[in-house]
Amino acid sequence: MLIRDRTSRVVVWTVFAVVVAVLVIAPILITAITAFAGSWTSVLPSDFTLDHANAVLSAENLQSVSVSVQTAVVASAIAVAVGTWAALAVRKAPPRLRGLLDAAYHLPVAIPSVVIGLAVLIAFSRPPVILNGTASIVILVQALLVLSFAFSMVSAAARSLDPDLDRVAGSLGASRLRILTTVTLPLLAPSIAAAAGLSIALCMGELGATIMVYPGSWRTLPVTVFTQSDRGDLFGAAANTLLLVLVTVVILGVLGRVRSRAQVR
Repeated sequence: MLIRDRTSRVVVWTVFAVVVAVLVIAPILITAITAFAGSWTSVLPSDFTLDHANAVLSAENLQSVSVSVQTAVVASAIAVAVGTWAALAVRKAPPRLRGLLDAAYHLPVAIPSVVIGLAVLIAFSRPPVILNGTASIVILVQALLVLSFAFSMVSAAARSLDPDLDRVAGSLGASRLRILTTVTLPLLAPSIAAAAGLSIALCMGELGATIMVYPGSWRTLPVTVFTQSDRGDLFGAAANTLLLVLVTVVILGVLGRVRSRAQVR
């Protein structure tokens, strides 16, 4: 650390531990306790039960889990693919155009998600393209919301690549496609995997825009959690929140393994 005084380091680490405990650990711990509580009328919960945990494993609830995973994976794949393509295109663009493209691809993160949800709902509720009432509109909205993050992560890695690598590969007779597939993309693989992980994590918890466009047949788990909490079923909402965290952690763990292998290669 930059702080060499022992007492100051202890103070800094203590403050850091308190902040993490209050802002990260405590909410997750309280959610986990609530998920198994039968009632909470005093300082501590009582009547611990597995009823709420069993309820999240019902067929209807597992359908929401499946919808969330499918939406997050497909939307993230679209966002990462588009973001990677855009990052490579911006990398070789003229400086002025590069600034404009950077601003354009970061625009979704600067706009409230509710605005994006409403804009997509209005735009695709009439011909020539009607997506309202379909799963595609949910996937599209979430892909737009995470596109900026995917583009930003891959773009930062793409700009750090040595341009001489492309020239050397080209001088050896490699085509542009071969340079892309055998040189550029393998070097960007760790950043692409990281962008995919972040995109999936954000999509799994997305609510603001999703709740404006989702059809009844394609309800994600965050929408289910919101619906339960809105009805006053906080215990059921806590159980589903805990399930959402567990599913997201599992997916990110798998992607982490993929990213580690990509870094080794």
